[in-house]
Amino acid sequence: MASKKQGKKQKTRRVDKQKYEQELKRLQVELVSMQQWVIAADARILVLFEGRDAAGKGGAIKRVMQYLNPRHARVVALPQPTEREKGQWYFQRYIERLPTKGEIVLMDRSWYNRAGVERVMGYCTEEEYDRFLAQAPVVEQMLVDDGIILVKYWYSVSDTEQEKRFRSRLNDPMRRWKLSDTDLLSITKWEDYSQAKDAMFDVTDRAHAPWWSINSDDKRAARLNTIKHLLSQVPYDRLDPDEVDFPERPAPAGTARPPLEELRFVPDHAATL
Repeated sequence: MASKKQGKKQKTRRVDKQKYEQELKRLQVELVSMQQWVIAADARILVLFEGRDAAGKGGAIKRVMQYLNPRHARVVALPQPTEREKGQWYFQRYIERLPTKGEIVLMDRSWYNRAGVERVMGYCTEEEYDRFLAQAPVVEQMLVDDGIILVKYWYSVSDTEQEKRFRSRLNDPMRRWKLSDTDLLSITKWEDYSQAKDAMFDVTDRAHAPWWSINSDDKRAARLNTIKHLLSQVPYDRLDPDEVDFPERPAPAGTARPPLEELRFVPDHAATL
């Protein structure tokens, strides 16, 4: 959400696809090692992914999660609050989804919705906004004091790249759902979002819970930089995997099986290609 008035960003070199895939695989192997330590050490990891619409948060989350054990890692992407949730303390529905021991939670947008889209679009009152800014650093301090490793990422995309990505979604049947009315409004409210982001950083970029910014005009670079940095934020040790002894397969019992002709098989569409 950085304002265009802040000056031009340094142009990010596009990462070569082959080098990207090689390094991504290496980093994802490290993520699996890190998760094994998280499980063994009963650690709790909470990662917040924030940024402008179409900044690449979803793609980065997908690559982080790709090979992790889903029993010990999950993504939290909350819909609009229900009427019941609107009557709760603002942080309540997020607190309910915090990680337990041995778990990694990735939040695809978080309580910072209040300082971003809710602020810009007028979905909250001034009083609610001011209360959020006062409470957010306190809540995060409590999380850190309780032992949660909290990492906050802000994905920064240029206005031209954002519009390019929006337009690419328009005629893509698999990504058309990602283009919402709020997304389109973010084009006309670019400066408003910039000011909201700056105000949010001014209050919530604290030593105990700092913001880490990621230039995401190059999605490949953003994904690699995210994973590399996330690994550096978790003090994990490599653990030797348990030895696996494959059992001997028992001999066939000779029991008659139903004829294959009696089973219903899915039509072999692949054979027609």
